Amino acid sequence: MRTLQLSNLNKRHHGVSQGIAAAYKEAAEVCLGRHHGPPKTFKLTYNGSSMEAEAHWVSPSARLQAAWGNQIDTTEAGAYCIALAAIEITCGLYAVSRAETKSGADYYLAPTGSAPTDLESLIRLEVSGIDAGDSKTVATRLAQKIKQLQSGTSNTPGIASIVGFNQLVVQSANIP
Repeated sequence: MRTLQLSNLNKRHHGVSQGIAAAYKEAAEVCLGRHHGPPKTFKLTYNGSSMEAEAHWVSPSARLQAAWGNQIDTTEAGAYCIALAAIEITCGLYAVSRAETKSGADYYLAPTGSAPTDLESLIRLEVSGIDAGDSKTVATRLAQKIKQLQSGTSNTPGIASIVGFNQLVVQSANIP
């Protein structure tokens, strides 16, 4: 089974610094710790095809939970961690930079081995996290994020990715 690599995103993603990678990992641990104990298996779905990947993390301490006490911010940051790790597995894509405001996305991705400055190969990634909800909630959010990508100022291809923490799912799809 594949492993969802939550640690050291900065070593694989040019557009994620060491500090941001550490913060995203902490947030993911808090989000996962709200519902589960480690390790757990995620269901990763990309354009209708599914696979499983195991996630390992450290259960968050009371101090870490207090530091990440804002549920909205924590869910957003944790979703970045999980989504970036999942997109590595499902698409072989890596973050090369944060996307600019109004692009409709959070990150620009590129295939493995691409130069971060090769603008022709970039793909936008829009991420959203859901702390608690069912499969309908995830599907509805995926449709909303696809619309957001379509209405962004960029015409670069895009992927929407929704992380459901209580369901242990990552649903991703290309914009049509």
